[in-house]
Formats: sequence, structure tokens, C-alpha cells
Amino acid sequence: MAWCGQLGSYAELITLPADKAVVVPEGITAEQAAAIMLQGLTAHYLTTSVYQVRPGDVALVHAAAGGVGLLLCQMITARGGIAIGTVSTESKEAAARQAGAAHIIRYDHEDVAPRVREILSGSGVNVVYDGVGKDTFEASLDSLEVRGTLALFGQASGAVAPFDPQILNNKGSLVLTRPSLTHFTQTHSELSWRASEVLGALASGQLHLTVSGIYPLAEAAQAHIDIQARKTSGKLLLSMK
Repeated sequence: MAWCGQLGSYAELITLPADKAVVVPEGITAEQAAAIMLQGLTAHYLTTSVYQVRPGDVALVHAAAGGVGLLLCQMITARGGIAIGTVSTESKEAAARQAGAAHIIRYDHEDVAPRVREILSGSGVNVVYDGVGKDTFEASLDSLEVRGTLALFGQASGAVAPFDPQILNNKGSLVLTRPSLTHFTQTHSELSWRASEVLGALASGQLHLTVSGIYPLAEAAQAHIDIQARKTSGKLLLSMK
């Protein structure tokens, strides 16, 4: 069985309601299941429910070499969309391209929104998937086409400051949403649907998972420090061994 989002999971044993767990299919290891659940289900609800990516849609993915970012690039591409990823290093650029990103923006070298417009010959993207927050918020809005959608699903750089909603109108009747996985797995049937699609794609080889580090449980704090410092690409795991 596998689960995600359950408080107290940084432990050797926990208890949780049965309807919060899902069956792991044959061919998936315990490590793979632990690595894919949170980020995989997040990428799934973002691309299927928050903004349903269709063939030809263009999506901007911030932190494209992160745990969610790599999965988003794969899912966007699998659905016929075009992913533009933002990264900060050459190695992360390579990882995002391997995951399907058609274009890469090195945000440490160039401004994101103008580069998006350059790539798209003056147009904006249909959707921005932004798990960074404060540092990328304005660029995310400025990268959208008229009536585009900003899915602000995280705040790795901090919370976005309060702002006047009229800005959304001025920039093209934009849609802003702040979703979370909890609200997209409210029932066991919805959780099972998302998990079966994600785990099934992983088992079949349609979805590839990157685990960049496994830390002993006692070093959980260091894992968080490394994530915050953007030293990692893909998923980090905690080991009980």
C-alpha cells in the first residue's frame, strides 16, 4: 500500500484511514511508490483537472527539473502539449529536456516573460504551473495569454504578497487558482483514479521517475535544507533502514 499527505509519515510506523491508502501494482517497488505518490498525483491533478492540457496547448513549468516539474513536463507532453521549463543550471536543463520540455529558459541568465514571448512569437502560454510562488509570480502572470490560467500550487520561495485582483483584468482577464492535492483527492474513488493512472504509467514505462537522493530518517532536516537551496533535481526519499 502507498499514501501521501498523512501527517506523521516521518516515522517507522504510522496509522492512517484505510481510504487514504492505495494498492501498489505489480512491478512497482516500495521506493518507487513512495517517490511518486505526492508529486505524481500533484502533476496529475494539475494537468487533468486544474487546467486540462489539450493537444497544442503551451504550458510554462517553473522549476522544471524538480520533483513535480519533471513529471509535469512528461504529462504535458504525453497529452500533446508543449512544455516550456525554467531551470537554473546546465544539468537541470538536461534533465528537463529529457523529461520532454521543448524549450528551456535559464532564469539565472534571462527574464522569463520576455523570453516566453520570444519563443512564442509574441504570444503567451495557455497555463503556468508555478510551485515557486513569490519569486516567480509576476513573471508567471506576464507570461500568460489573454484568459490564460495561473495554477499557483506551491510557494517554495515564499508566499505571494497581497495584490489588487484588478491586475488579473488588466493583464487579460486571467484566471488565478491556488489548488492543493487534498481538494483533488477528497474521495477514495478520486484518489484511486489518480493513483492508478500515475502508478500504471510508471509501471508501463510511460512515466519516468527521478530519485536524486535517499537520506536516513535522522537526516530529514538536511533533506529539506538541500531542497530549499535548490541543490537537487527530482525526488528525495527518507529511508527507515
